Amino acid sequence: MSAPRADGTGLFIGGQRETGQDVRTGNVTAAIAVANIVKSSLGPVGLDKMLVDDIGDVLITNDGATILAQLEVDHPAARVLVDLAQLQDAEVGDGTTSVVIVASELLRRGNEMVKSGIHPTSIISGYRLALKEAVSYLKKNMVIKVSELGDEHLINAAKTSMSSKIIGQESDFFAKMAVDAVKSVKMKGPPSSQPNTSGDTSSTANTATNPNTTTPSTTTDTNPSSTPSSSNNNATPTTTKRNKYPLSAIHILKAHGKSSTESHFIAGGFALNAMRAAQGMPTAIEGASPGETVKIAMLDMNLQRHRMAMGVQVIVKDPAEIENIKKREMDITKERINKIIESGARVVLTTKGVDDLCMKYFVEAGILCARRCGKDDLKRLAKATGGKVVVTMADMEGNETFDPECLGICTSVREERIGDGEMLYVHGCAGSGASTIVLRGANEYMLDEMDRALHDSLCVVKRMLESSTLVVGGGAVEAALSVHLEKYAETLDTREQLAIQEFADALLVIPKTLAVNAAKDSSDLVAKLRASHAKSQKKGQTAGAEDGKESEDAGTQALSNIGLDLIEGKIRDNLAAGVVEPAISKIKSLRFATEAAITILRIDDRITLTKGQQQ
Repeated sequence: MSAPRADGTGLFIGGQRETGQDVRTGNVTAAIAVANIVKSSLGPVGLDKMLVDDIGDVLITNDGATILAQLEVDHPAARVLVDLAQLQDAEVGDGTTSVVIVASELLRRGNEMVKSGIHPTSIISGYRLALKEAVSYLKKNMVIKVSELGDEHLINAAKTSMSSKIIGQESDFFAKMAVDAVKSVKMKGPPSSQPNTSGDTSSTANTATNPNTTTPSTTTDTNPSSTPSSSNNNATPTTTKRNKYPLSAIHILKAHGKSSTESHFIAGGFALNAMRAAQGMPTAIEGASPGETVKIAMLDMNLQRHRMAMGVQVIVKDPAEIENIKKREMDITKERINKIIESGARVVLTTKGVDDLCMKYFVEAGILCARRCGKDDLKRLAKATGGKVVVTMADMEGNETFDPECLGICTSVREERIGDGEMLYVHGCAGSGASTIVLRGANEYMLDEMDRALHDSLCVVKRMLESSTLVVGGGAVEAALSVHLEKYAETLDTREQLAIQEFADALLVIPKTLAVNAAKDSSDLVAKLRASHAKSQKKGQTAGAEDGKESEDAGTQALSNIGLDLIEGKIRDNLAAGVVEPAISKIKSLRFATEAAITILRIDDRITLTKGQQQ
């Protein structure tokens, strides 16, 4: 509605203004509309979306962040949810769809409570209390230490992440590839993060109890009992040496042709989408003896005949001198190439061009040269091989030199035919670690979706390795938190009780949506799920009161791991079935979703100015 001319108030707004319940309903409706777009893509049997832009380019995906990023969302409240999905993707890499669905459900229920006469401040306060209690319960009772499970948890987490994607049918193959790729780029954490961190063998144990910044309460639950008798490493705060796994060191290349299962992983190697500059160059460069290395020069400059700079004028009186000038130009080029060769380089890669004259010298020297390489690829290769990208050969004195320390080191470089073209494979990189995954597929759409699915899995494995904690998937966490929060709400005698009960019910939207997308009876499955977790929590309380037996504890633990089996349409122990995900993913998605819902619920006035007023 347009703002009235305020004859009595002395105020005029040139534009439109919405206030009170109207703006709140409009915001919630927009947020629900965004969530409904991605809702049917949730879960292992979720459906894909086809997005067609204004020039006809097609994108087929079921990744929540990708879908929302492609939408042109004008409504400001709906844009909050789009940003929410991007934030979850950047922080965790997975769980982008579920965080949007939870946020929209919290908004819908919050709006209903406002209509019932509850003040938004009470709802926001209740949501914050519920979030705090949910995260606390999750860390105390649902989080499982990785060290207790062995190595198979990483593959299970990767399989869970890619179960809803196009490569879900070959999840065994790609999950192992993702785990191997992340482990291959392991780096030691910064040694100066804390004064007394001598932890070398205990760092893995410490990471299990101190995952990132998201599980401080696990430290308070598990560490104090062990600090008196254990070494000083356990007594230090969370900043012990922790291994890092930079995903930027994993290079993913896409090549048309063959089936997806013929994708391959090059451990400790690097693949470049480039080929030899001339046919006379060798197709493979290897050390003469088994221990000998191959040195690579990486350049970000043109290799071509030296020419006079623009604006330089040479007056020649004797025509014979012209030939000498041309010869000297060729000699300058030859000297420049010889300096690169004499430094020990046997492979030369440049981001720019190489002309015929330079190519001739490289062919005569038996050097493999490739031109027009991607600049980002060369930077990554330089890091992998321990070299540097050279921008100029000029030194401080104005002479041209080539520093041998800028050369990267590897064991072999080969040109291999992949699909329709050739690729350069660099094996045995001696730098800080790099790996390459070469994806094969039928067409561009399939390769792009495989790339997105693999990226999510790599992020999940990275987060699990860095935080060393996991939770059970398949709706188990949401059902357990829903049951616990309902009991917690009964202990309060304030208005926040109603908001906490609604928060508990809102969490059930995840198992309900999973069941609906799998064409199962959601009411029946969610009822069974809640009953199992209520029984588990009741047993846990009685066992704690009586110092219960081990067998009871084991039974309670099995019940707390109950989640949905969407293929068979029943409930099962999802920990035993291998449906797990990083604890950080659940904790951050709860926090992000609640904060987004609170941000939108706080709004009770929207003013849209006309263009003349926006200056």
